Amino acid sequence: MMMLVRSLLRRKSRMAAALLAITLGSAILSGLLALYYDIPRQMGREFRSYGANFLLLPAEGTSAVSTEDIRRALEYFPRESVVGAAPYRYASITINEQPFMAAGTDMEEARKTSPYWFIRGEWPVPGEVLAGAEAAALLGIVPGGAVAVRGSGVSTTAGVSTAAGGSADTGDPGEPPSGIGEGREFRVAGVMQSGGVEEAFVFIPMEDFDVMMGDGGRADMVECSISLDEGALEAAAAKIRLNVPGVEGRLVRRITRSEGAVLTKLSSLILLVTIVVLGLIMICVASTMMAVVTERRKEIGLRKALGAADKNLAAEFLGEGLCLGAAGGLLGSAAGFAFAQFIGVNVFGRTVDFALFLPPLSLLASMLITAAGCLVPVRSAVGVDPALVLRGE
Repeated sequence: MMMLVRSLLRRKSRMAAALLAITLGSAILSGLLALYYDIPRQMGREFRSYGANFLLLPAEGTSAVSTEDIRRALEYFPRESVVGAAPYRYASITINEQPFMAAGTDMEEARKTSPYWFIRGEWPVPGEVLAGAEAAALLGIVPGGAVAVRGSGVSTTAGVSTAAGGSADTGDPGEPPSGIGEGREFRVAGVMQSGGVEEAFVFIPMEDFDVMMGDGGRADMVECSISLDEGALEAAAAKIRLNVPGVEGRLVRRITRSEGAVLTKLSSLILLVTIVVLGLIMICVASTMMAVVTERRKEIGLRKALGAADKNLAAEFLGEGLCLGAAGGLLGSAAGFAFAQFIGVNVFGRTVDFALFLPPLSLLASMLITAAGCLVPVRSAVGVDPALVLRGE
């Protein structure tokens, strides 16, 4: 051990250069491993800004999805992976005496599943509406204005209101439930731009929409934003199809396939850079240790002439390399996490989670790569011929 320490101290400048190279390599390696581990989650969150990637639709033979079926279907996704699930109902209504297509939805969930919507004004609360840009232009309305809205729903059972939160109506069996077909004034909370067909719709909070239509507790479809890859979504869709008879799960292929392709390419790029960094660390260590062996040829020859065993010489040089690898790995692990955080914040706009297994993995990788880089120099040291070296050849 003392010989190992003295050997390292006698060549401070050369060993310091090697330690610096290993530390930098280890830092990059540690940072890339953190990104490689965390990149699917980070990019998955980024892709959620492009909208829903999974739909819940009525199964064949049914006309709507019930609230209970929606709840049961969502149980087949890990809770932390569900970014949002917005139910939608569609109906033709009249606004300021003009026919328009309206969509009732849970505004809080729609905000999660459609973050790309640009809202001029505010998201609506009950008693307010959100107008698509095209609909707003036709109606000549602006945020803060008011519109007269009239629904045309029909009760599904005579004398019973099925609106969300509704109760039995004990009035005349032939009289429609309160609110159905009646005019009502809504405040225009905002105007929405999306660049899609949604701009032709007027969006109404589901509570108000159910009252106007008179048959709450159901949806025509549910847009879901799920932070899972295509394979996991396919598996969830199959389980929903088997276990929730009234619902069919369907992937939005355009988004899921694009997400999968981008993540695969990005992960491959990080893996390739990691391999290049490992190769550079190995070359640096091999060059440094080969120079050390060249400097110590006479010493090695003399020690072999005095009876030093090859395995002792190999252990000494490997020990030097492993010490450098361990020291560089420890220093690089801390710097690597800071590097990963910098990339995460500046590229993805989010911090990278710290994984407890990454520092030991980075340390182990640094030591293994350093040991691999020492193999050629150690072989050269063991192969020194004492007779030739002592004759000065």
